[in-house]
Amino acid sequence: MQAQTLTTIYSFTGGTDGGGPDAGVIPDRLGNLYGTTYNGGTYDRGVVFKIDSAGNETVLHSFAGGTTDGCVSTAGLFRDESGNLYGTTSDCGTSGYGTVFKVGKDGHETVLYSFQGGSDGMYPYGGVIRDRYGNLYGTTIFGGSSGGYGTVFRTSKNGKETLLHSFAYTDGAYPQYGKLVMDKAGNLYGLTSEGGSYLNGVVYRLSKQGQFTVLFGFGYDCNGSDPQGKPWVDNLGNVYGTTRDYSCGYGTVWKVTKTGTETTLHTFDGSDGAWPLAGVDRDSKGNLYGDTTDGGAYGYGTVYQLSPSGTLTLLHTFSGKDGEYPDGGLVLNANGSLYGTANEGGRYGYGTVWVLSP
Repeated sequence: MQAQTLTTIYSFTGGTDGGGPDAGVIPDRLGNLYGTTYNGGTYDRGVVFKIDSAGNETVLHSFAGGTTDGCVSTAGLFRDESGNLYGTTSDCGTSGYGTVFKVGKDGHETVLYSFQGGSDGMYPYGGVIRDRYGNLYGTTIFGGSSGGYGTVFRTSKNGKETLLHSFAYTDGAYPQYGKLVMDKAGNLYGLTSEGGSYLNGVVYRLSKQGQFTVLFGFGYDCNGSDPQGKPWVDNLGNVYGTTRDYSCGYGTVWKVTKTGTETTLHTFDGSDGAWPLAGVDRDSKGNLYGDTTDGGAYGYGTVYQLSPSGTLTLLHTFSGKDGEYPDGGLVLNANGSLYGTANEGGRYGYGTVWVLSP
């Protein structure tokens, strides 16, 4: 059932404006949207962009790559109260293993940290979040001090990096797409796409004091496997998210309690979507919202709502002209509108930014 109306806000050309938005967008109070692309721009290494409420795009920064700048940003941004933007690139930088960067309101970019590829980690795919002291938190898919299975890190506002956790495979491995989430107490929550007791990914909590806890380990069964994307944590400590793979179907939406009990809330069958990568957002009524990278009537992905009772409503099916393969996650505003991106498709074939309105 199509329940909302999708409007394409911007179609990327793949030129200097960027192409291939692999992450979602974030809004400000004036209705501007901010995001990244993994290619296009002046150097064809991706851009940081702003789109105003009228649909006009401004490139705030074109990644140059090499040793002085990052390249290929597959992660979304974090915006602070002053309007500065923070993110990661998964490649380039001093040693070629990715960077943490800041882009000011004036478009000036500063590389805060370049990963060295050792115990500090390599290839930060998932972006960063920021605490009230200006520290940034994120993950790397490889590297660390426990076999190269990835890390959780903190970078200070002055660019000092601290290793918070090295994955050892038994406690998870390869935290890929999706930001961390921080609760009010300062605990971090995240996902790994592999590893754990059953080998196929974990949901974890890292306390403010540094205690690491595996809340749930996925196996390749009907609970799903390969959890990716940004989790959602409610006030009771329950964690919600998605798995991409599933031996009985095309991915799942799940809930894990703070004591580690997992419930599969929905199983995708292809017609309602397939292979959700980005995780979920949640409204005040307990409805979950997400997108799938494939499936639906045309095979280009879907946007869905999942009620607290487990009823899935298909909000939109992508047809190609409005975008293809949305894998970047959604933002829900107070009016009930959903903002997101599609990695390909649109007018020029290089992806879109869109809004889905009631």
